[in-house]
Amino acid sequence: MTLADLLGALPPVVPEQPAFPRRLLGAFRRKSITFCTGVTDERTVVYWFQSRSFTIDLRLPDGAATSVTDRQGWVGDTLWDAESQQMSWSVATSYQPRNQWPEPAILRFIGNSVLEFAPSGAYVEDWRQQCFRGPLLGLRLLSLHDEETGRDLPMDGGLIVAGGHVAYAQSRLPRLDAALRNAADLDRALADRLLTAEEIESYEVSVALNGRTIDHSTRTGRIGQQIASGEFALQPDGSILLSRPVGGRTCRLRFAVDIHVPDFTFDRRTQAASPAPDWMEKEKSHLFRHAMIAA
Repeated sequence: MTLADLLGALPPVVPEQPAFPRRLLGAFRRKSITFCTGVTDERTVVYWFQSRSFTIDLRLPDGAATSVTDRQGWVGDTLWDAESQQMSWSVATSYQPRNQWPEPAILRFIGNSVLEFAPSGAYVEDWRQQCFRGPLLGLRLLSLHDEETGRDLPMDGGLIVAGGHVAYAQSRLPRLDAALRNAADLDRALADRLLTAEEIESYEVSVALNGRTIDHSTRTGRIGQQIASGEFALQPDGSILLSRPVGGRTCRLRFAVDIHVPDFTFDRRTQAASPAPDWMEKEKSHLFRHAMIAA
């Protein structure tokens, strides 16, 4: 079955509510990042997709023109510290061989915006919720079965459907990530011939916006293709298999269901204390003359 078929066939699955605030579920585009030095970046392509227990993140400084070694993308377990109200991530593998964003996130909410402050004061990121209403599906990738050799290999990755948007992450084969384990960075790894450029970009993080066709990806050859292409199959134990080629071989990827809500309303508004609503209504001719939803 296709991804659309899977969404129709899979029953609702909500094991437990996320530890973090509900409004963080969905798909977010980074509108800007402002640094303590006073400079702001509004051009880098950055998306954050959030399921109940894991995150998919994609960052491309020059969009599709970003060099192989400058691309960033990862999937990681989402951690929430209720006492400090901070979010952090446990990342086993990523496109880059090192963690380039080590700080946890202090989060504040206003309207459809999530403001992420670095505890050090280094930066603040302005994220905008892209979703209104629709399915919320999170599948966490667990392993790969090579049909030709019969071997099972551990794999990292995931699939998140949030409204009309989809993110897909799939790690490199374990032997490739092992070759990068002690690499200082991807430029050095490429120069030392630890991996080829094709092997480096085999770590896929792809995003499809308002459909199933890939708009942005760490694998530029995948742009314009169907995201999470292949044949899905529900298993008796509740897991999901996806049959697709990996590294030129026929493989089956096994996923665990993290969450599935067929019709989810994503949070896009925040409350304001009295008398703020009265003030906004009274002054709306001035306040909202040029105001619009910024996604």
